Amino acid sequence: MALQIQSWENMLLARAQEALHQNSVTERKFVQTDMHELGIAYEHCNHITRFHSKTFFMASSLLPFEKRQATRALYAFCRITDDIVDNSGTVEERRAHLEEWRRKVINPRQPIDNPVAVAWADAQTRFDIPVGYADQLIDGVARDLTQTRYETFEDLASYSYGVASTVGLMAMHIIGYNSTEAIPYAVRLGVALQLTNILRDVGEDWRNGRLYLPLDELQEFGLSEADVHSGCTDERWQAFMQFQIDRATRLYAESWYGIGMLNRDGRFAIAAAADLYRAILGDIQQHNYDVFTRRSHVKTLHKVRRLPGIWWRSRQKTV
Repeated sequence: MALQIQSWENMLLARAQEALHQNSVTERKFVQTDMHELGIAYEHCNHITRFHSKTFFMASSLLPFEKRQATRALYAFCRITDDIVDNSGTVEERRAHLEEWRRKVINPRQPIDNPVAVAWADAQTRFDIPVGYADQLIDGVARDLTQTRYETFEDLASYSYGVASTVGLMAMHIIGYNSTEAIPYAVRLGVALQLTNILRDVGEDWRNGRLYLPLDELQEFGLSEADVHSGCTDERWQAFMQFQIDRATRLYAESWYGIGMLNRDGRFAIAAAADLYRAILGDIQQHNYDVFTRRSHVKTLHKVRRLPGIWWRSRQKTV
């Protein structure tokens, strides 16, 4: 099935192709780490993943051992990167810390002073993950240091590529894939996942001084930042949120075909991650689009109940 490329995707796909061929990790000088130390490093990543994302932890549990460990090292790398930007301190201090972290995780020699960096270096080398994607992720997260508003969806999609699509592209190398034709699907799925996070976290992000919703689309629905500040959930807000949910749902559906391009032993895990995150959108709808006084989520029992259906659909080419 040929994916109809949207105008906002062209630049993102160009960035994905550029990173794919940039600084291949096959050029890295791998420094062997003591296996005991490496095991401790991976276990540390397991703890970080379990603590911060029950959904990702559950989905990654469906992978074979080595791929499971590598995806949790990837999650921990992303979590540490994000935390650096969200920590206290001046913009200059956080930027310096972020650049120090960049040097540590993209250094051609495996670092030995940070368990996440140790596990991530091993995962990058083991699965030949292009370091260009990690570099792009750090650049994407760094935008939060200075940018707090996005005028259009195209602007927001560019941000979403940096902080989420890059994660999917790195995960794709861990899972394994049969064609670079999978790249546009991974990019689109990353945007869908990030949109879900954005819609879920509107209230929390606002309290932290950030608004990720496209400002021009807010205006089209007769809304302003004052309405976000007041926690408005009237018919204007409901229509706006439904518009955003419809877009995210469409992106999930359009990206599903790409799961069939992944290695068979990883399809179920990626399908589960996508479907369980998509379920958050339904929870938002069920609670009258109130993302100001509660954080939407899916209960563990409901996640488990969804897994058999996800497994079956992960064997199909369509949703």
